[in-house]
Amino acid sequence: MKLSLAISPCPNDTFLFEPLLARRIDTEGLEFDLQFADIAELNQLARHGATDVVKLSFFTYAMVRKQYALLEAGSALGRGCGPLLVSREPLTRDDLARARIAIPGVDTTAHLLLQSYAPEAGHREARVFHEIMPAVLAGEYDAGVIIHESRFTYAQLGLQLVEDLGSYWERTTGLPIPLGAIAANRTLGSDVIASLNRVIRRSVEFALANPDVPMPFVRSHAQEMDEAVMRAHIALYVNEFSVDLGPEGHRAVATLLERADRMMALGR
Repeated sequence: MKLSLAISPCPNDTFLFEPLLARRIDTEGLEFDLQFADIAELNQLARHGATDVVKLSFFTYAMVRKQYALLEAGSALGRGCGPLLVSREPLTRDDLARARIAIPGVDTTAHLLLQSYAPEAGHREARVFHEIMPAVLAGEYDAGVIIHESRFTYAQLGLQLVEDLGSYWERTTGLPIPLGAIAANRTLGSDVIASLNRVIRRSVEFALANPDVPMPFVRSHAQEMDEAVMRAHIALYVNEFSVDLGPEGHRAVATLLERADRMMALGR
């Protein structure tokens, strides 16, 4: 059975899916048509039900969970790995009401966390995530919410940390931060979804047990990222929650979905 699979080219996704795509594991007869996209595009694919299996923001998952089932394996959750709010000049929380802020998509978990931290935050504009730091440095925005590998490089570029939004989540909930989900279209049926859970878990376990094997595939899609940054990125975002959400992961997801539902009810 051939399924459409849409993920990002970021190292954590390419790392954990490489064993599946290279058929290094038992895929139970499943084959995949792969599509790479930025997280904002992935969220739009999910909102339109346009793919069988998709990486998406947990904030978007809150909007599409009637159509998509959350898979137990493959998600990105953790501690010390959340989005960062950065600026070129020092900013206080009060300054955010008047600030121009770049975000990596309106339906991203990063945006949800910004709204939780600073509901009064002023003008917000969506940009592709890798454009945010250059745009803040150029003075197009007063601040930006950065994700992925940007957390390893922002200080080298001269940007300042306003707030670690992941740490804010951890302080206020005591839970790991749910960032990116892997979900399957419910039209596939329960048997295929169960198979996907097993296959993706196998892929993650193989990658963690053989970390050098997926690296050529990771490098080929990492946009000339430094090797040390690539490996730090993988170590941060591929962890025990990627193997299986488990009880703590499910509590974190349920808490985030509750916050998302409240914010959507308020029309934010």
